[in-house]
Amino acid sequence: MVKFAENYLSMSNYFSSVKLFFKRFFIVLFIYQICRLLFYFFNRNAFENISAKGFLGGIHFDLSAIAYINLVFALLHFIPGNFKYKPNYQKYLKIGFFIVNFIFILTNFVDFEYYKFTGRRSTFGMITASGMENEIGGLIFSFLVEFWHLPLLAILLGFGFWKIIANLKSASEQSANWSQIAKQSGIFILLMGFVFLLGRGGFQKKPLRIVDAVNYGSINQSAIVLNTPFCIIKTIGKKETLESPKYFSETELNQIFNPITEISSTENPNKKNVVIIILESFGRENIQRGQTPFLDDLIEKSLFFENGFANGKLSIDAVPSTLSSIPSLMNNSLITSSYSINEVYGLPKILKDNGYQTAFFHGAFNGSQNFDQYCKVAGFDNYFGKNEYVGPEAFDGRWGIFDEEFMQYFSEKMTEFKQPFFSTIFTISSHNPYIIPEKHKGKFPKGTTKIHESIAYSDYALKRFFETASKEDWYKNTLFVITSDHTSSEPTEKKFKTNVGKFRVPILFFDPSNPSIVGKNQKNLQQIDIMPSIIDYLNIDSKMITYGKSYKSEKDFVVYYLDNIYHYVSGDYYLAFDGKKTLGLYNFKKDELLKTNVIKTEKAKATEMETFIKAYIQSFNERMIGNKLTLQ
Repeated sequence: MVKFAENYLSMSNYFSSVKLFFKRFFIVLFIYQICRLLFYFFNRNAFENISAKGFLGGIHFDLSAIAYINLVFALLHFIPGNFKYKPNYQKYLKIGFFIVNFIFILTNFVDFEYYKFTGRRSTFGMITASGMENEIGGLIFSFLVEFWHLPLLAILLGFGFWKIIANLKSASEQSANWSQIAKQSGIFILLMGFVFLLGRGGFQKKPLRIVDAVNYGSINQSAIVLNTPFCIIKTIGKKETLESPKYFSETELNQIFNPITEISSTENPNKKNVVIIILESFGRENIQRGQTPFLDDLIEKSLFFENGFANGKLSIDAVPSTLSSIPSLMNNSLITSSYSINEVYGLPKILKDNGYQTAFFHGAFNGSQNFDQYCKVAGFDNYFGKNEYVGPEAFDGRWGIFDEEFMQYFSEKMTEFKQPFFSTIFTISSHNPYIIPEKHKGKFPKGTTKIHESIAYSDYALKRFFETASKEDWYKNTLFVITSDHTSSEPTEKKFKTNVGKFRVPILFFDPSNPSIVGKNQKNLQQIDIMPSIIDYLNIDSKMITYGKSYKSEKDFVVYYLDNIYHYVSGDYYLAFDGKKTLGLYNFKKDELLKTNVIKTEKAKATEMETFIKAYIQSFNERMIGNKLTLQ
């Protein structure tokens, strides 16, 4: 009888420790649901028609993330032995469980606001990307001030989390015999296997992946299904490694899509200067609505593409897209990926080979976004950042030099250049925290969202630039190309919240000496089309690798990538493809809100578009892997 009591007591103690782990596990699971609701609350304007399926499906990803994060704690709770019942062991086990889980919980808080800018859950690469070392101190302070409610929420949640973590009820340190240890060891193996299975996501062939979120809702709602810890875990320590999907043979591939483009002209090169202006966050939704009077007026004097698209959602994506005709078809941006030093033959090198002096201007701290490093790879002669700026004191206290003063500096430097020259400037003032210079406060319309006042200020800076530049000798011999790096964080119209609308940006060509290129063009044009379009406009004979096409081409496609989905626009249609199957087909010109999936009624169109996007992906991956973005 005594032996039975000892056995019972030993196993009872053991199961108390097991129960303690699962109580804590489900407390964390409950907190993840709170975080999902908060994520939706802070980003509710980005989502339409959210279903319960997305929230319920999210539990699958929550279980996986929590299981992986707590594998060590499961082991420490389940391992046989009476040492687990010592007060100090339990004390430090509880503290460790709280700290580790709370750190991962806090990563969800990052995306309460950051999602507005990126359009996807943060990954390990995104939260550890280099190139922001100089700005981070000032930005953290300004973000804490602007989003003060998030630290407050985090503190309250952390306090509540600590208070409700279950404690182990007092247990006798009754010694266990070999029979009890054997039983506990068997249960230990089963329980550890169960927790590992939760982390894996089930018995399916492959462990649960980020892309599997599309199985629980529409392609526009994956971020609701996912959680940030899961996305970080799935990408931690992983370099961007592409694989060739081998959809087609080489012959078939080149017949469907071949990025080798040859531009030849019957006319002599016109040797015009080229100036590309990339405006921070000037999404299509932010123009022609009263905030940008100068740009609106310039559009009427330019060749303006009504259906202009960005090829990424981050500033760091826009530079290789615009200057080298390389889209962002990876989870990491090209500039921060393992392919960042691949040889490219983009605008700087092409124009340099044709006698142009080349320079890149960015008013932020040198090293910001790694633009200076990419400029070396791209082949620019010179880089001008905050360090090189000479002019009135104009540091905004966070990012760099205010747009007005830096664009004046930009104009002055180009006056020193030998013609023909090619210059690019990337503006900064319409980036969060949207600082307006003291001398201009109260001068610009506030608009309806936080970014609008700074958009109006940057438009004013653009106006001042053109006023100054127009007085210079080089002005009338210059082609100006203006676009945005990406859309802004808070679109107000529903049509700009879809997977088509959230990539719409202005693209315009302005040549003050050529009134023939004026008008509104309905062609689908993207950032990667800018390079071949400029070469074509300048009448430069060139053979290059480009994933875009000239504005003169009959082709009418756009390709971009977000949330592990390839997005393809062709003519009036938009197709979403996950790398294996088509998820949806929409006539986005008639159905701006993408409410009617026509994949079943327009099968021929779906097949045609799927064939093209497969070839496009295969070509991109194979050339990126093989460092074949130039012609030998």
